Amino acid sequence: MGIRKIFTWRVVFGLVLISLSAVFYALHYSLFHDAHHIFLYLVGDVAFLFLDVLIVALVLERIFSHREKIAMFHKMNMLIGVFFVEIGNKFLSCLRDADRDRQDLSGVLIFSNSSTRKDFARAITWLKKHQYHLNIRECSLPGLKALLLSQRSFLASLLANPNLLEHQRFANLLWATFHLAEELSYRENFEALSEADQQHLAVDMRRAYQHLLVEWVHYLWHLKDNYPYLYSLALRTNPFDANASVKIA
Repeated sequence: MGIRKIFTWRVVFGLVLISLSAVFYALHYSLFHDAHHIFLYLVGDVAFLFLDVLIVALVLERIFSHREKIAMFHKMNMLIGVFFVEIGNKFLSCLRDADRDRQDLSGVLIFSNSSTRKDFARAITWLKKHQYHLNIRECSLPGLKALLLSQRSFLASLLANPNLLEHQRFANLLWATFHLAEELSYRENFEALSEADQQHLAVDMRRAYQHLLVEWVHYLWHLKDNYPYLYSLALRTNPFDANASVKIA
């Protein structure tokens, strides 16, 4: 439909409404012969019209904004799901192997079908306060490098997503992951790393690890509320649950 047709339709519709209004005002006058009453209520109705438009505009704007945020939230969680499928789960398993306190995390990060919002919120609070100690020698740095560099284009595409501006938490995770990938890309011989270089990489890994854990728990929370079948798979592949098995007994 062209602009001219849309404009013509709106003009015709407006003229029809104005004509109907004029007809009913004329009918009112012909029946009651009271022009004072007509103009009295006409002015009152016009005066209230501005408030009416303001109220409707505010309500509609709030409704549309809320619906838009919900739609964006679901789109971002779809991207987060793709991130964990493509790289996040393997990345998390590698960093977990380097975590000296992974047994402590196992007591916090084991969830079930009966887990509540409070359980997830409690785990997130714990993760944000926890002091992480990583032994990078316990993680296969060449393997981690290969994993991250193989997905560098994917990470860059996520960073370029405009919806990311509304999800600072996931953006922080992507930047930390991308930075670690860049650091590893400049190193060829991981056996010859100096102590200072190891400490530097450990800091980068800790940063990514914490962001990754927090985002992972948020993602599990989202799956439990919206996609029970995906949540079931996530529970059966939980890297912190020693008894987890993808096969259903």
